[in-house]
Amino acid sequence: MPPRLFNVPELDWEHFSISPADLEFLSAYLLEIETPLEPEELAAQLIRNRLRLQREDQARQPVRQSYLPKNNYAEGDLLVFPAEDWAAGRVGRVRPSRSVNGADFKVIEVVFDDGQAREYAASLAEHALNQEPLEQTESPDQQLDSLAKKQAPAVAPKLVEAMRQSPDFVYIAGRWFPRALIIDVGEGQLNVAEALLDMASGGPLPTKNLLGEVELPKGVNPKLAEFSLDRALQEDERFDEVGPAGEVAWFLRRLEPAAVREASLFLRYVPIEHDRAALTDEMQEVERHLEDELTPRQFQPEGGRPEIQVSLLFPHWRAGSLPLTRRVEQLFPTAYEAPRVRFDFVDAHNGDRFQGWVVRPHGYIFGLREWYLKRGLMPGSYVHVRRGQNPGEVLVSAEAHRSSKEWVRTALVGADGGVVYANLKQQVESSFDERMVIFLPGDLQTLETNWQRRAGKPVSNFAQLVTQTMHELAKLNTQNHVHAVELYSAMNLILRCPPAPLFALLASRPQFQHVGHLHFRLVEPIAEP
Repeated sequence: MPPRLFNVPELDWEHFSISPADLEFLSAYLLEIETPLEPEELAAQLIRNRLRLQREDQARQPVRQSYLPKNNYAEGDLLVFPAEDWAAGRVGRVRPSRSVNGADFKVIEVVFDDGQAREYAASLAEHALNQEPLEQTESPDQQLDSLAKKQAPAVAPKLVEAMRQSPDFVYIAGRWFPRALIIDVGEGQLNVAEALLDMASGGPLPTKNLLGEVELPKGVNPKLAEFSLDRALQEDERFDEVGPAGEVAWFLRRLEPAAVREASLFLRYVPIEHDRAALTDEMQEVERHLEDELTPRQFQPEGGRPEIQVSLLFPHWRAGSLPLTRRVEQLFPTAYEAPRVRFDFVDAHNGDRFQGWVVRPHGYIFGLREWYLKRGLMPGSYVHVRRGQNPGEVLVSAEAHRSSKEWVRTALVGADGGVVYANLKQQVESSFDERMVIFLPGDLQTLETNWQRRAGKPVSNFAQLVTQTMHELAKLNTQNHVHAVELYSAMNLILRCPPAPLFALLASRPQFQHVGHLHFRLVEPIAEP
């Protein structure tokens, strides 16, 4: 086992805490290098400093020698034990012992740093532990760097929390810097930045592009100037940082699409009270595969797939969005903290590019409305998503349908906003999920007026709406059965509703009779209590 860098116990990583002295050291370090750093880089520097101090402290202590059974030791000698994870102790009593295979030796009592005492052989020429410790393969500084790099990810979150509470540090886009070095950026310079972004249709523009026109003091470290401008832009409500992790890019907030600044009308959810315990295992399995961003994250499947297929709900189809679920989000650019991230969609069929947004506060990806219409998609259509070859690109595609006309579930909206369903032959241009599909002919204005009327209001008659919708869907087949997913898709035509509240209602109310494989039959409409 190669010896450690120190013959004293290592730092207690599990209970590692950030001290004021640590922050003072990092502040001085950043002042010296004049370069903003990310948390893990700062954590590594902090650990290196802690270990250097530990090494210096050890250098001031009496010399400790490695224990080998062949050596002679006297009372008071300080020893370390390479074979026992470099435990350290002091020699107490020394006494002779009977010979082993004709060889005389001594017994030493060693009192360890934790107070425990154990006995060891000494002056014993033949012993398996007499081999000298392996020679160091790394220099002390290399060992220090390796340990710092290894432990930095665990220490970084604690360091970030400590720096957030300190008035001496400022933060933007994953990097930290001492407040004392920040260059003052005035209103006139911010106005220039606004004009540049205005000329670029709102952005996005990286900070370096703005620095060329926003005049900051000459002779300043370029990284310091960039960070100072970033900080000033971040504190001004006119600007929005929309770059992916590792990049900083700016956009004019007033020129962002409305559905980026605030939640789309069709994606706003007023929580519906329900009991998740009512969901059967079969319901939970279906819920995991519906890619609904409103399903609590702990019940969503993990990401990792190179491509995701999403079946569009009406709210996402109408808003021009995709759900930001755990499986979907890993295909899109991420950010340290920016609530909105700007990127490019690329049509996998023809290479057309168009603007996309990850809207993290509201859980969706926006920017697909025109593409949906161009590709002839409808609620229930399949959308395929995969990461692009270049950073900041996401490929989208939709498979053309095998025939031009198809019998599909069609929603007919009356003048009063009521919805009835019929199986009608329609011109279909894309492949679709047969349980989720809803064809919408004609003008949607009446339907959308109802959405506006319900916006932000609690759903007081949820069971009644479900019953009415199920009654209409049941007319489409001779058994009068409705699948839970068909009902889920149809309910989202009139209000935003995740799977769990609907499934819990189906499982707990007697008017919904389960007839197998998540098909339900409406026994008797019951008024909302």
